Amino acid sequence: MKISVIGCGYLGAVHAATLASMGHPVVGIDVDPAKVDHLARGFAPFFEPGLDELLRDGRATGRLTFSTDFADAARAQIHFLCVGTPQSKTSDGADLSYLVTATESLLPHLSRGSAVVGKSTVPVGTVDMLGGMLAARPDVLLGWNPEFLRQGTAVKDTLVPDRLVYGVRDGRDAAFERGSGLARGVTAVLDAVYEPLLRAGIPRLVCNFATAELIKSASNAYLATKVSFINAMAELCDASGADVTELSEAMGMDPRIGNRYLHAGLGFGGGCLPKDIRSFRAQAQALDVRSVDDWMGVVDAINLGQRARTVEMAQELCGGYLAGRTVTVLGAAFKPDTDDIRDSPALDVSLQLAAAGAHVTVTDPKAINNAWMRYPQLRFETSTQRALEGAELVLLLTEWDEYRDLSPAAVGRLVRRRAMLDARNVLDASAWQAEGWTIRGLGTNPLAEVPQAEPAAPVEPAETRTVRR
Repeated sequence: MKISVIGCGYLGAVHAATLASMGHPVVGIDVDPAKVDHLARGFAPFFEPGLDELLRDGRATGRLTFSTDFADAARAQIHFLCVGTPQSKTSDGADLSYLVTATESLLPHLSRGSAVVGKSTVPVGTVDMLGGMLAARPDVLLGWNPEFLRQGTAVKDTLVPDRLVYGVRDGRDAAFERGSGLARGVTAVLDAVYEPLLRAGIPRLVCNFATAELIKSASNAYLATKVSFINAMAELCDASGADVTELSEAMGMDPRIGNRYLHAGLGFGGGCLPKDIRSFRAQAQALDVRSVDDWMGVVDAINLGQRARTVEMAQELCGGYLAGRTVTVLGAAFKPDTDDIRDSPALDVSLQLAAAGAHVTVTDPKAINNAWMRYPQLRFETSTQRALEGAELVLLLTEWDEYRDLSPAAVGRLVRRRAMLDARNVLDASAWQAEGWTIRGLGTNPLAEVPQAEPAAPVEPAETRTVRR
């Protein structure tokens, strides 16, 4: 099928590339010329494993093109809306202005019998609002097909998804009005798009618009709930002397609970989960559903509280004073396998440490450029070894594999003082302790003795080191 993808950010670029890999001719439309040029040359403007290869393959076969001109989408049989729906600058609700603008720009180029299908995460009622915009085009289908991508595994999540969700009017596989002469409905169109996935046995759910809109938000809200719950348990473990890793392992053995997203640590961030649960809460407020409103407020507060707890533990490991301490932060991205720094817990903690007077050096395998451009007040180092030199405290805040695999003996020869705060609870604490390290986690070893820290040595702020790609 001839397909257009409107909006070529994270979601749109991945969706366009994977659809082309299934054999469809795809044009990606975006208003950012620099982004379009980057994608057209076969390179993603962000880091996502496997995406560059798909982009180059799509370019080589001629199935994948990119443009800034909406007219280039005119002959497509289906148009996927993949624009961003960020948190509003004035409220917790979603900002739908990009979605509205994209739909308005697409309207003059819709052909008879084509379908407009959204993939963005949106509040309930958004599809009906877009339906109003399309009211003058009864010959165009409207549907919703929410995405369930995870950054770092987005290509795999698209090519081998857990499920496909089709939102159609009234939850029925309705085509156009009787007498229009057009027989296919949204379900038939999407079945044609995803035919390789359906043939592979991927389950499909057809539901009404409101359900399709809520499924993504409800899923993210539940995942956020699991993360915040186990982090609340970590705080309880710190207060009682229990170990949250053993607690979560035992809980996860219960098939009713499961162990996924039940790992205590610094908490979640990124461009999706935080803004989605706040939008979900705003929807609940608008619909006067206080239980969801209150629930999401607690989940959000616990998550943000983990960052403050991490700073407090860092201060404790520095003998009660952060001012003048040389601190190294391992990680800037909000999670491993991405260069996305939106709402990054690691950078939030780094800023709080710097505000308390610590001399903070941040390193990361992929996100240094993005972080430096956004937070020039911090010091950044591309080399893990150089970042660790002379540190009085090391914080592991993003669980990249290369940080998990660090040798405690080798790192010990670089630092000034062997103190580690593993805020992701991924290191083998016994191995680090055997090399003379004082190591703390969140909810894992609260009774460990913290040696008295030496007075802070005067440290001149180092020049920021950056590397440009």
